[in-house]
Amino acid sequence: MSDLVPVEIIASKIFLIRGQKVMLYRDLAELYEVTTFNLNKSVKRNPNRFPEDFMFQLNSEEYKSLVFQIGISKKGRGGRRYLPYAFTEQGVSMLSSVLNSDRAIAVNIQIMRTFTQMRQMMLSYKDLKEKIEKMESKYDKQFHIVFQALNRMLEPKPVPPKARIGF
Repeated sequence: MSDLVPVEIIASKIFLIRGQKVMLYRDLAELYEVTTFNLNKSVKRNPNRFPEDFMFQLNSEEYKSLVFQIGISKKGRGGRRYLPYAFTEQGVSMLSSVLNSDRAIAVNIQIMRTFTQMRQMMLSYKDLKEKIEKMESKYDKQFHIVFQALNRMLEPKPVPPKARIGF
């Protein structure tokens, strides 16, 4: 059951939007093996279970950013007619209760474990950076170049938008 969906696939479907790690409704529907229509219907039937800190609709700027990052199809080309919904970790957890299928429960467990692993990696990254900064202040200038190189390696690299293909 643990290899139902590989962690790498789940992690690739987690985005940082509004300072929160979220998953889009279409990716969740794919993982749960339900249609986006049925997922949305289940959510709309249970509005009290999905407050804004569990689920929110992207604004047009966030949507445009995603179009460039992951190639969401554009309106008029068979794409979506409204802005997509994003689910926070708590919203994803709540989804398994409204979908209530064996697959939804199993996949949800894997998603929660992936969120936890990502959180642990972020904490260890932060700890490592703090240790390097302490060492840098402790040692003299002869190691300054080494610490500069380490700091550059630890800085997150910006993700450039994908180049447009075609005319």
